[in-house]
Amino acid sequence: MKKLALPLLLASLLMATVSNCFADEQQSYGSQVGNKALNGFANITTAVLEIPKNIINTTNDSNFAYGIAGGLGKGILNTVGRIVTGMTDLITAPLPTKPIAYPLYVWDDFDEDTTYGEVFRLQE
Repeated sequence: MKKLALPLLLASLLMATVSNCFADEQQSYGSQVGNKALNGFANITTAVLEIPKNIINTTNDSNFAYGIAGGLGKGILNTVGRIVTGMTDLITAPLPTKPIAYPLYVWDDFDEDTTYGEVFRLQE
């Protein structure tokens, strides 16, 4: 499992970087579906990064003791949220909808807390 985790993580990072390069252009249906599936896969595989992210952000916003306890709780909840939204994106990949979790990936805007938007809103 450990031998498979690193290549999957690197592949998802590479694909996320490539997909962000073309974000300004009008996307075809195929690229929208591919980006949504990639987003879902990346959110499932990197969801555990929500735990250290939330510990760091909560510690920076308050104090060390609350940062560890509260950040751990927020991180676990956001990990579950990212996994569920990632699975939803993978299952509904043929429907080109807007992303549910913001920021789109865990590593985007690392200082910003994860929020969840409207579900199943079609892209324009």
